[in-house]
Amino acid sequence: MLKLQVKDRREFLKAARGEKRSDLALVNGQIVNVFNGEIKKGTVYVSQGFICHVDYHDEPVEAKEIIDVQGKYIVPGFIDSHVHIESSMLTPRNFAKAVIPWGTTTVITDPHEIGNVWGVEGVRYMHDISQDLPMRQLIDVPSCVPSVPHLEHAGADFLADTIEELSQLERVIGLAEVMDYLAVIYGEERMMNIIEAAEKKGIYIQGHGPGLTGRMLSAYLCGGPATCHETHDPKEAYEKLAQGMYLDTANSSIATNFDGVWEGVKNSRYLDHVCLCTDDRESDDILSAGHINGGIRIMIEKGMHPVDAIRAATYNSAQAIHMEHLGAVAPGYVADLVILEDLKEIQPVMVFFEGKKVAENGHLCVEIKEKTHEIEKKNSICIKELSVDDFIIKTPIKQGKIMANIMQYETKESSFSEVVQEEFDVVDGKLQLNDPDLKFVAVINRYPDYDHIALQIVRGFGSAAGALASTVSHDCHNLTIVYDTTENALIAANEIKRVHGGMCAVKDGKILHTLALPVAGLLSMKPAEELALDARKMKEANRELGMTSFENPLLRIVTLALPVIPNVKMSDLGLVDVTKKQLIPMFEIDEKAVDSLN
Repeated sequence: MLKLQVKDRREFLKAARGEKRSDLALVNGQIVNVFNGEIKKGTVYVSQGFICHVDYHDEPVEAKEIIDVQGKYIVPGFIDSHVHIESSMLTPRNFAKAVIPWGTTTVITDPHEIGNVWGVEGVRYMHDISQDLPMRQLIDVPSCVPSVPHLEHAGADFLADTIEELSQLERVIGLAEVMDYLAVIYGEERMMNIIEAAEKKGIYIQGHGPGLTGRMLSAYLCGGPATCHETHDPKEAYEKLAQGMYLDTANSSIATNFDGVWEGVKNSRYLDHVCLCTDDRESDDILSAGHINGGIRIMIEKGMHPVDAIRAATYNSAQAIHMEHLGAVAPGYVADLVILEDLKEIQPVMVFFEGKKVAENGHLCVEIKEKTHEIEKKNSICIKELSVDDFIIKTPIKQGKIMANIMQYETKESSFSEVVQEEFDVVDGKLQLNDPDLKFVAVINRYPDYDHIALQIVRGFGSAAGALASTVSHDCHNLTIVYDTTENALIAANEIKRVHGGMCAVKDGKILHTLALPVAGLLSMKPAEELALDARKMKEANRELGMTSFENPLLRIVTLALPVIPNVKMSDLGLVDVTKKQLIPMFEIDEKAVDSLN
């Protein structure tokens, strides 16, 4: 298990006793204490990248380097308790360039996106390419690849021996979000073996338990997972905190849960188990609205005390992942520090990583060297030659009307969806759409061992016309297309194949924009500023398709095929009942009735 410690403890102790000069002293700071909640003027001394002394008594200052912070606030470096770097669509190194100036010095990343595409090789890539960065990218080993076995097919299959293998990587600290929560609750063999493998390695277990309460919550907690970033209901948040679960409030580009969590916990005496994460946050949002600092700001706006909000994004998160010596401004703790102008805007003035200044006034002040990896040049899109016929929903009757089970979103803001029955016209054995709020859906497996195409209908997705295609499709990352006509769908699919993955919008037979993501069909090699411009063009193309009610329409499509979010989702095998863990047939019709109609 990863442990942060000084290189030479004896010399470090000399610096702590004041018998040798520290490497750095930050003077005239208002120090935010996450242990007692005080904010008090003092000096922070740093040696070997760790804090060796915090002085509140105006002692004479001696250090190799002295920085006067002029009354500004000194807080711990921000920790993202749960993130998928792939959702930023940036490589890990370009991601670091984007988030460090916002004060993020540690992230706990779950690379299950690229793990679903490239398996063990993908996880190793995320680990190896992020070496030697002026921030800490800690790895949780993906627990659910695929997210739900037998209900979807991805590019890999992680079992207990995979967990054991990847746990040997230097910066692995946990087992990533155990999304197949029913497999935990009911003690399914595969998941029990995975959790036991993690426990043997001494790594913590991250959770994902949307809607869990009562006995189901108790069983999930007894199964091993101890955190959750999928809590939205206040009563659920209250119960989870009361039962000892760590609650991650999420500043995500897909959906946030600040209101539900805060409403549920705000009257609690202790908030030690409230943390902050970004989960899925794309590059444009990072550059324009911040990273973890943005989440702190929102929590303060909701009514959380600034020190509690900062604690949630520092010490609490460090405790959740069992990391000693991280997340506080105190002797023996790593000198990851952020200097803030005030405790309202949470705008970093300076950022220190292991005692070295790495960013100032929103800009990096250290070089992040370029690194390349062979995986960045590999094509991950393996899809057969397609035709318009592949996108036609064929019915068991030739003419007339037919009832169908379809997918319906609860709201345009929610990623939750239900199954509903609706009646459709049939012409020449082909299902017809009779409402502009309805769209066809295709989930096309893109991996060499499979050749599945599942078709469905969705209501309430949000588009009015055209086709929207994406290989960013949690977590299988198969090619998902929401479309009005088969011709538009085929154009979008072929364009995605041409660019080796990404997103594409098509309207009236013309490509509006393509966001190319050639690395695993998930990532761009562009720096954040260039990628953000490209992403904005993609958002505008989405709006041309009618997705005008969304603040950020870019990631609407990505959760359509995620069969661990209630209550129904799509996969390359069809419509999935998430809670029952079974496929739902589109048509339920008596064979004699079919014969009479035909």
